[in-house]
Amino acid sequence: MTENSQQRPDSGPNSHPELPTQYAPADVEGQLYERWVERGYFEADENSGKEPYTIVIPPPNVTGSLHLGHAFEHTIIDALTRRKRMQGYETLWQPGMDHAGIATQNVVERELAKEGVSRHDLGREAFVERVWQWKASSGGQISGQMRRLGDGVAWNRERFTMDEGLSKAVQTIFKKLYDDELIYRAERIINWCPRCLTAISDIEVEYQDDDGELVSIRYGEGDASIVVATTRAETMLGDTAVAVHPDDERYRHLIGTEIELPLTGRRIPVVADEHVDPEFGTGAVKVTPAHDPNDFEIGQRHGLPSLTVMDEHAVITAHGPFQGLDRLEARSAIVGALRADGRIVAEKRPYAHSVGHCSRCKTTIEPRLSMQWWVKVGPLAKAAGDAVRDGRVKIHPEDMAKRYFDWVDNLHDWCISRQLWWGHRIPVWYGPNGEVVCVGPDEQPPSGEGWHQDSDVLDTWFSSGLWPFSTLGWPEDTGSLRKFYPNSVLVTGYDILFFWVARMMMFGLYAMDGTPPFHTIALHGMVRDQFGKKMSKSFGNAVNPLDWMDQYGSDAVRFTLARGANPGVDVPIGEDWVQASRNFANKIWNATRFALMNGATVEGELPAAERLSAADRWILSRLNTVVAEVDAYYEDYQFAKLSDVLYHFAWDEVFDWYVELSKTTFAQGGEAADASRRVLGEVLDVMLRLLHPVVPFVTEKLWTALTGRESVVIADWPRDSGFRDAAAEQEITTLQQVVTEVRRFRADQGLQPGQKVPARLDLSGTPLAAHEDAMRSLLRLQPAGEGFTATASLPVAGATVALDLSGAIDVEAERKRLAKDLAAAEKDKAQTTAKLNNEAFLAKAPDHVVEKIRQRQTTADADIARITAQLAALPQG
Repeated sequence: MTENSQQRPDSGPNSHPELPTQYAPADVEGQLYERWVERGYFEADENSGKEPYTIVIPPPNVTGSLHLGHAFEHTIIDALTRRKRMQGYETLWQPGMDHAGIATQNVVERELAKEGVSRHDLGREAFVERVWQWKASSGGQISGQMRRLGDGVAWNRERFTMDEGLSKAVQTIFKKLYDDELIYRAERIINWCPRCLTAISDIEVEYQDDDGELVSIRYGEGDASIVVATTRAETMLGDTAVAVHPDDERYRHLIGTEIELPLTGRRIPVVADEHVDPEFGTGAVKVTPAHDPNDFEIGQRHGLPSLTVMDEHAVITAHGPFQGLDRLEARSAIVGALRADGRIVAEKRPYAHSVGHCSRCKTTIEPRLSMQWWVKVGPLAKAAGDAVRDGRVKIHPEDMAKRYFDWVDNLHDWCISRQLWWGHRIPVWYGPNGEVVCVGPDEQPPSGEGWHQDSDVLDTWFSSGLWPFSTLGWPEDTGSLRKFYPNSVLVTGYDILFFWVARMMMFGLYAMDGTPPFHTIALHGMVRDQFGKKMSKSFGNAVNPLDWMDQYGSDAVRFTLARGANPGVDVPIGEDWVQASRNFANKIWNATRFALMNGATVEGELPAAERLSAADRWILSRLNTVVAEVDAYYEDYQFAKLSDVLYHFAWDEVFDWYVELSKTTFAQGGEAADASRRVLGEVLDVMLRLLHPVVPFVTEKLWTALTGRESVVIADWPRDSGFRDAAAEQEITTLQQVVTEVRRFRADQGLQPGQKVPARLDLSGTPLAAHEDAMRSLLRLQPAGEGFTATASLPVAGATVALDLSGAIDVEAERKRLAKDLAAAEKDKAQTTAKLNNEAFLAKAPDHVVEKIRQRQTTADADIARITAQLAALPQG
């Protein structure tokens, strides 16, 4: 399994640099990463003959910094690409950042506010220049943090969604969509932020339950009156109808008539619409087409006018006493006026209901009728759905595919214009006589008096939707595009499946002649705290991963995240888990240091199986099984399982058993010791390579020290040689059973771990005779000398271990302690048995309570058996 023949430039093959007694991540990680970058390990060669393996980074915002969600996602992607690189693929992990229109503009505007100026004081051109200056000096700090984490990205290919090449891609696809009549301009309801003064996408709206009020208002008089309920009374100024269900007998006589709208003097029609739920509330709804998406649809169906009663700042514009009031001020004033007019039928306060907020500034979103640019998504979304249905793209885990279809099969047209200055400006010019011209990247825009460009910019998701191919040089026919498109896999969170992923699918299939942007969509969950709660600054449980990296090392953070990474499932993480991963890294370090001090080597061929001890053959057999298991889990994106397999193999089998068994072999010397040194070197070599994609730093330091070769980053990925030895595995399993049982007995008798006691081992009839020295060493057992008297005898797995405990323990005190424990266990057994035999109790108790009592009974049975055996094993007399 040792295929790699690379040599380290500064070390010969037999040179093992001495490792410090303790592993200090801070002394290792930074210099190793810079060495990897300098040597070009992460660069991708489009001209190589290797099979490509491509992953794009979900581009972080230029305003962002590394959080645990980034660290989690990057760990998964880095592990995948490191393994594929070791397997001989031409790997490209494409890095870059998103210009993050709204977020970046807000950051720079806050900076300007400190200087006492606004963007309007600067003007558009000067403001955009100021943003570029901010980006150069302060943006992109996440790049340095990615290096801290060990991200193996191709830094020489780093892209930015506003750079020249990507801007050309944006203009090209806009023009293509426009010419194909898939982009149009229309007045529709959008999410509007009165603070940011722009339309925002659905993903930029955060919903939370707010306390408001639900007021029921009577429209009309007498038999010609209808009661409607609303949480937004201020919008009634823009009502243009009341809608009821056509089959609702209560209102059939009013359909087609008009009723008076309170406070306004206007009369509005009563319309019948099947959208109305007659079972909800009064079965009648007010219709405000300019300020509610559902009402807009009703208005379109019935030809109702749309009255805008608020400006972009959410200030009332409707003529009357409420004009000039903020929406919340107007709400209170309007309810007061309705109350005075006897129009309030009922009030419910507080009334908790879901309200959308701008994710950037937390301002309550206002649905607003606005002239915007839209993408007609129907044919694009159908293509995106078909690509998954026909198997060209696989979604992992498979059960997430339903959520994908639920989204793409029901997509509404996409509002792509934003009322910002930072971003890709819409490439449309308007002429003095109503002309509209869309300009491609190689075309000259119209000029002359009266011509002007649209002032809006494109939604950030528009440019990030091109990411898998725009980063490779599209629309040019580049070598990178031919080599690395489509991407092999997209690794991203299920939370943006509907937004970013769907847009990449639509644009990739459209721009690349039906070729989807990736073969597989591997979805992961969200990182949560150890109690499963969402991490948030407001909850006080948010963690800066850099703090943990400083304290425990980047490998510890990565391994913790990987061990929690089950496909599509949220990941709980706590600091104690990171500490445990740090301990694991230390264990790997100490074990490898021991191996080097005792001559472990990777030089030369492995000895033939007949020259190896049972322990040697056992660990090699187990090693090949682990290689096969890890490979299978990688192919299924089961990071938690592959990490767990490696953890338990390394700690439980290699360190706790094979290394300990080797100590006896090394002490005896001879050919057996030489064989074990080579086997130990082989096991550590393969194990470190298997661990490397997840914990790259400590494995690099140890592997190069062990092998004398250049870098584990470019080492060969281990292969399952097919070697298995069931007999050796059974032999060592038997040894483990005996040692484990005797250790348990020693602990139960109160013996200290290092306390030695005389013992006689009868191993006849078992395959353990060759292991007696090792077993005595592991169990701290002295030879049975003159006058040996067995005071306890343990039969285990066909072997018998007789111990002389006289003088080692206070037998009478131990008997009293065990008798007390036995009485407690028997009492618990009696109590649980009584409850489980009580039919009345079983009939009333919840299932989980009954199950808990059954578990207590099982535990009591096991305790009784164990303590009884311990009492029987105590010396008599």
